[in-house]
Amino acid sequence: MKLTIIGCLGGYPHKDQGTSSYLLTSNSGYNLLIDCGSMTLVNLEHHVSPLWVDALLLSHYHQDHIADVGVFQYYRQLWPRDDPEWDGMVLKIFGHNQDEFHFNELTIDGVSTGIAYSDKEPLKAGPFDITFMKTIHPVVCYAMRIVERKTGKVFVFTGDSGYMEEFKDFAKDADIFLAGTMFFKENEKNQVHLTSHEAGIIAKKANVKKLVMTHLPPHGDLEQLLNEGKQAAGDKVEVVLAKKDDVHLMT
Repeated sequence: MKLTIIGCLGGYPHKDQGTSSYLLTSNSGYNLLIDCGSMTLVNLEHHVSPLWVDALLLSHYHQDHIADVGVFQYYRQLWPRDDPEWDGMVLKIFGHNQDEFHFNELTIDGVSTGIAYSDKEPLKAGPFDITFMKTIHPVVCYAMRIVERKTGKVFVFTGDSGYMEEFKDFAKDADIFLAGTMFFKENEKNQVHLTSHEAGIIAKKANVKKLVMTHLPPHGDLEQLLNEGKQAAGDKVEVVLAKKDDVHLMT
């Protein structure tokens, strides 16, 4: 399977860079869009038609992760029905239901339907098996571990979270560990986001193959952020920064 970076900034878009959104595509061609922040639609169109997204999975309801959900729904609602590309599919949007207001907005008759997930049981979405872990964040947020059943490849996304020792097991042996890394070293043990150092430490403890640091700060020296992550992860883990339009293969 492959991961395509659609947006990778935290907080707000800046200089043609959108906020959190990632396209996970199975070997069979199933497209799972994970989070849907600012600029998702215009960036997604460079890779795949939004009509070809099979499902949308949301980690939580902060705006930098859901800003384009509404316009994604409008896109499907208003698309010409006589266009051959239109397949009439009602989009599945997976989200937690511990925020009733935002969860209810996921459903529009004939356009999309909200489907609740939790950390109590796994979720099947097309060729993927997905398990969840509640994170440390000011609002309810879930990390996700996604396994492609046919190949056994593992993708783990932290969502937004402060440091949790539980990530060591949750991300164990992941082919790609996508870590929300908003802060530089020396900001450890906060209750909002991982630091570069913490992301690297988790990657090392979990024995992941590749750490992709995302949810990046819109300002600051990203090379410093990268180097801090590399130093903490050690030589056995490949460490990169998420960049718009980059594609990461899991082979």
